[in-house]
Amino acid sequence: MKDLFVTENRARLRTWLAIGYALFIVYASLSPFSGWREQGLDFIEVLGEPLRYTYTAFDATVNLLSYLPFGLLAGLALRARCGALASVIFGLCLGAMLSAGMEYLQMYLPARISSNMDLLANSAGALLGVLLAMSMASWTGLSVRLTRWRSGLFHQGKEMDFGLALLALWIFGQINPSLPMLGNVFISEVARQPFATLTPVPFGWWESGAVTLNLLMLGTLLLTLLRTPRNAATALPVILSVVALVKFLMAAALLKSWALLLWINSEAVLGMLLGMVLLFAMLSLPRSGAIIFGAAVALAYFAVVNFVFGDNTPAAAMSVYHWHYGHLLNYNGLAQTISLVFPLLLLFHLWRIKKV
Repeated sequence: MKDLFVTENRARLRTWLAIGYALFIVYASLSPFSGWREQGLDFIEVLGEPLRYTYTAFDATVNLLSYLPFGLLAGLALRARCGALASVIFGLCLGAMLSAGMEYLQMYLPARISSNMDLLANSAGALLGVLLAMSMASWTGLSVRLTRWRSGLFHQGKEMDFGLALLALWIFGQINPSLPMLGNVFISEVARQPFATLTPVPFGWWESGAVTLNLLMLGTLLLTLLRTPRNAATALPVILSVVALVKFLMAAALLKSWALLLWINSEAVLGMLLGMVLLFAMLSLPRSGAIIFGAAVALAYFAVVNFVFGDNTPAAAMSVYHWHYGHLLNYNGLAQTISLVFPLLLLFHLWRIKKV
């Protein structure tokens, strides 16, 4: 019975993660979700076209890598419920159907191109991810250690699986290097001239407040997930350090040299310090009080993001990149969307665990 519970617990979290990543793919494939119209295309004819001569190795690699994580997560979720062969077949079918659906809908978006090569590369990426999942499923020693570590550190149950998926969503949105640390306003400084004197910018108190609220939302989520709430004081700096490291690496790879450290600023530092102080104060609250406080923080954050920073756009950050492909605009838009929906998802999570 215990083995059955552990298996179902693994499958549930992996399923949440696979669904979340599928939604990322939908967003990246169809954004900005405008300009829909019939263009006189037939999907069967699109699939039967000769493979495009203009399709580059870079395009194929990006499409393959985009679907590989989906195949991995879907394969891990399926493997916890059925055999290896069935998992490979079903995982490949899920990846191919998701890609086919996106290619079909892209026929109605003039800004997008529906391609049989995209379908082929996406399906290959999903298949590689599923095969990788089958290989990882055989690492029983590592799997047992991770399961024990998770069981000892986090609460169990479907509500907590959703909370862990929510934590992964928050991290994914925050590693964008065009956002300040825990911030919401995209960096939009224009390209600098060497030795030019910059106009002083007033301190952004609203930005600092948003950082504080963002950190408190993360702290509240950790308090609900951890078996020992005081471990949040340790887990929070670890998560922030990981986010900062990934943010720096992505900045080094994607941003212009002068923008390398724009993601860390005085507003973010003050907001994080204030947030840590308030989080330590939250540790003395009873569970019900912490949930109510976290709900108030989520509502305040939602109001600030929507009514104070409402004029911020994903394209505002493009001047700091030296990457010239359109994928980053989609990622910036996705980061903005996560900022908008995360407090609502956190409220839903807090409502669910209050009933437990």
